[in-house]
Amino acid sequence: MFKKTIAISATLLTLSIAIPVLAKTDAGTASTTTSALVTAKISCVGAAVSVRETSLITGIGAYTKATSDAYSARASALQGAYGQTTLAAVKTAVKSVWSTFNSSMKTARKDWQTARNAAWAKYRTSVAACKAPTGTGDGTNSASETSGN
Repeated sequence: MFKKTIAISATLLTLSIAIPVLAKTDAGTASTTTSALVTAKISCVGAAVSVRETSLITGIGAYTKATSDAYSARASALQGAYGQTTLAAVKTAVKSVWSTFNSSMKTARKDWQTARNAAWAKYRTSVAACKAPTGTGDGTNSASETSGN
């Protein structure tokens, strides 16, 4: 009986030492795996942000060029309009110049807004596919984007 008690005690003592060590090893591996997975998801969001920003830079570049071109064209056309010899001709030319300018600006705004919305939509889709932890992306800042108005 005494031998059985010693054997059981020795077994319990061995298990009480081995189980926490085994549990710690498993938890450490799980933690490392989870950490690597979170890091990969964050990198995925970073890649989505990079694509979005590149698209926005291209879109705003096109917008500013179109805007600058519209102002340059307006300046040249107004100079020509005020070179007319009659009041009626000046009024007609000025009206035409402003109509063309407004149309050009409207197109530039529309193109920028389309590019901006497409960049943000693609970003949101990409981030959703990353399945990153909540709060990882910066999508809540989209309202800070230039509207083109």
